[in-house]
Amino acid sequence: MDRMIFLAMNAAKQNLRAQNIAMNNLANTSTTGFKADFQAARAMPVFGDGHPSRVYSMVERPGIDFTHGAMVTTGNDMDIAVDGEGWIAVQAADGTEAYTRSGDLELTANGILQTRSGHPVIGNGGLITLPQNQAMVIGVDGTISIRPLGQEANTLAQVERVRLVNPPKDMLIKGEDGLFRMRDGAQADTDAFVRVKQGALEASNVNAVEQLTQIITLARQYEMSIKAMETSQRIDEASVQQMRLN
Repeated sequence: MDRMIFLAMNAAKQNLRAQNIAMNNLANTSTTGFKADFQAARAMPVFGDGHPSRVYSMVERPGIDFTHGAMVTTGNDMDIAVDGEGWIAVQAADGTEAYTRSGDLELTANGILQTRSGHPVIGNGGLITLPQNQAMVIGVDGTISIRPLGQEANTLAQVERVRLVNPPKDMLIKGEDGLFRMRDGAQADTDAFVRVKQGALEASNVNAVEQLTQIITLARQYEMSIKAMETSQRIDEASVQQMRLN
């Protein structure tokens, strides 16, 4: 009965892992620019003394769903959405460069341009700091122009340019903070062909109905694994009882 109970235990454990991935996706259905995680199970031989005669399953995250979310018009001049392929360069909490498609921007009290989640936006000259202004315009190429205080409406001064990149998708990995980085730890090259749209945001690409259905299916599979463990325990107890009678 040891094989049955260990297989059932592993099935329950892997179902919990799969549920965690699906629930994380579901929790981010309203997160700007979020990219859903895929999940898959594969066979893993159990190595030890002798030949690997047992095979367990192992749930893993094989990749990311890079499909674009819907572009939502907000009318807010501080919002930008990547139009097509590409990424916005930001500074992660550890000080390294990372990439996101979340363009919900804001200014700190010190004039630092950052995403609403607190990641400073990187420009061609480093972190972007803007002086006080009456209006801000972000061009399709990421160029930031402002109307200084006290100036006429048609007076715009170019101050910086958001660093936009477009590395190959197979070179990107997703961190636990939701930001993307290059697999080799390098920085992606600036891509002059990446375009952004001011006054819009990219919505999450998570399909809430699909993820919820998956969670329900995985929960039922988990219950089946628990029942298999209980059945194994009852069979084991019956076998012990039978041996005592003999």
